[in-house]
Amino acid sequence: MSNTSSKAHRRWPARLAADELRLQLDFLQFLRATAVNKLAGLPPSPAAATPLPTSPRLSALGVVKHLTAVERWWLSIEAGGADLPSLWAGSPDPSWDLSPSDTPASVVAAYRAEWARAEKSLRGLGPDDRTRRRGEFTVRWVVAHVVQETARHLGHLDLLRELADGEVGE
Repeated sequence: MSNTSSKAHRRWPARLAADELRLQLDFLQFLRATAVNKLAGLPPSPAAATPLPTSPRLSALGVVKHLTAVERWWLSIEAGGADLPSLWAGSPDPSWDLSPSDTPASVVAAYRAEWARAEKSLRGLGPDDRTRRRGEFTVRWVVAHVVQETARHLGHLDLLRELADGEVGE
C-alpha cells in the first residue's frame, strides 16, 4: 500500500505583517504544512514505526494525530467554544495511539479537517478576546501555545523521518 498523502504548499508569513493574530495563524499554517510534508511519501510501515526505545509510542503518524488533538482542544474547543469531543481525554494521552486503519493519508486528512474546524471556530475572535469555553486564556495565548506545541513536535517529526528513510530538511 503506498502513501497517497501529498505535500502541502508552504508559504512564509508576510515580513511586514501588521495584524498580530493573522501573523500567528500564518506561522501556524507554515508549521502545519511542514508537518504534512514530513509524512509525504513515507510508506505506512515506517510512518507508524516507533524507533526510539525510550519513547515506545512516538511515531510520525502519532505526532500528527497528537497535533490534531492539540488543535481540536485548544483552537476549536477552548478558544472557539465548539461542542466537540476531546481527542486526548485519558491517561496516558490516547492521541498518540494508532489504530489499524491509520495511514499517512488518513492521518493527514484528519489533520487538515481540524484546520478547517479551527478556522471556523476562531472566526470573529481577536487576540485580546477571552476564550469561549472557560475564559481563562486570551486567544493570543492559545494561538501562541498551539504554534509552540506544533514547532516543538516538528523536531520529533524531523528525527523520525530521518530515521525512517534518511530524508532531512524542512
